[in-house]
Amino acid sequence: MAESEPRSPQNAPRHWRYAAGVAMAAVLAFGAWGLWRAWSPPPPAAPAGSDAARDARAEHAELEQLRQRVTTLSRSDQISREANRDLQGTLSERDEEIAGLRADVAFYERLVGSTAQRRGLAVHALRVQPQNGGAWHFTSTLTQNLNRGAVSAGRLTVALEGSRGGKLQKLAWDDLRQQPNAPGLAYSFKYFQQIEGDLFLPAGVTPVRVVVRLTPQSGAAMEQSFTWAEATREGSGATTAE
Repeated sequence: MAESEPRSPQNAPRHWRYAAGVAMAAVLAFGAWGLWRAWSPPPPAAPAGSDAARDARAEHAELEQLRQRVTTLSRSDQISREANRDLQGTLSERDEEIAGLRADVAFYERLVGSTAQRRGLAVHALRVQPQNGGAWHFTSTLTQNLNRGAVSAGRLTVALEGSRGGKLQKLAWDDLRQQPNAPGLAYSFKYFQQIEGDLFLPAGVTPVRVVVRLTPQSGAAMEQSFTWAEATREGSGATTAE
């Protein structure tokens, strides 16, 4: 029986060489795909008309509306607060005005009413207010209803009692006006009149009492005094007792 010849590498079956070629091709193809994935541009973003874009625009619009609403409400609240403060101020002013008018009505009723007590020339009230430069402005209310229809005329002067350096100090009209032989302030009325003027206090003087002197054209002069504390208090100042 004849022996068969041994197989050499050159005579290896062809299907092994074919399988090796296929495997090499697969490796090269996978490597090429990996390189393409690594270097290829990213996928384009979702188009503007997509659901995500629409949701983002809707949320942004809603946020802007809420911000605008908060701004509007805040401004409205501020306006309401300012209007309320103005209203409270106006009401307070009206209350003060009403109180002043009621006091005036009571004053007029006491002065000219049918049951008013008859009084001669008098200083009904005195108010003194500070001004700039050491000056003081005074307002004196004069009244009379004893002779109804008759005119009371004359002049008004003011004197002051106080202390300076622990000693009693008396200042006459000329001293308070800082004018030698200063004339008194003229008055002329039937029922009442307010006389106003300015006083100048020397430095270091502590006022204690104010004396108002009325010198009518006919008849005797009369004086009425008011404490400085009463004359300078807030409100209508000092008034004579009824």
